[in-house]
Amino acid sequence: MRPHRILVIDDEANIRRIVSTYLRREGFDVTEASDGATGLIEFDRWAPDLVLLDVMMPGKDGIEVLRDIRRRSDVYVIMLTARAEETDLVIGLTVGADDYVTKPFSTKELVARVKAVLRRERPEAARSNPSGLMAAGALRVDLERHEVTVDGEPVTLTALEFELLSTMAAAPGRVYSRRQLLEQVWGWDHIGDERVVDVHIRKLRRAIGDDATAPRIIATVRGVGYKVVG
Repeated sequence: MRPHRILVIDDEANIRRIVSTYLRREGFDVTEASDGATGLIEFDRWAPDLVLLDVMMPGKDGIEVLRDIRRRSDVYVIMLTARAEETDLVIGLTVGADDYVTKPFSTKELVARVKAVLRRERPEAARSNPSGLMAAGALRVDLERHEVTVDGEPVTLTALEFELLSTMAAAPGRVYSRRQLLEQVWGWDHIGDERVVDVHIRKLRRAIGDDATAPRIIATVRGVGYKVVG
């Protein structure tokens, strides 16, 4: 198998150099771009498996680039941000980022995040559902076809949203804590903020037309986590 391809888009040459060096040492194939416009050209040319994307860049910033990437692909994207405000996290994840890392970061942490994201394909749901089909109320999940319907209508989800939903749908009624979902969907060694789960649950609810105040599919268990209504 070929090495995973990683595209690093950041306007700071020093960060690009350090990040690329460490990723290459770990066996990844890496290319770089110094701004958003060039990053999109490299994205189309190179078809990476994962993008490390700086939020604050002159010209086309990271949020704009992420929107353009999401129009093209469901590729994994980790945002690099120098700001730790919740707004940055929420905006980036709402647009479609899979994870975020706040600068300054350790290269060890960044490499761990990259590996965790790239390991996201989880066999647990498939093993517990040999037919590949799961149902709970109005919800139907087909693992083999990677399809979701609600009330018979097809729903379009990102890869991460599908993994999050299918993980919970594999055991309707079971309550998953945020930490459990991080471990099963993001990777066992994920070291990010648990708020990532809340942001993606909100996105998932919007995608499937579910209402948090009167849930038919995903219910919040206060102080614990989330479950697919059995």
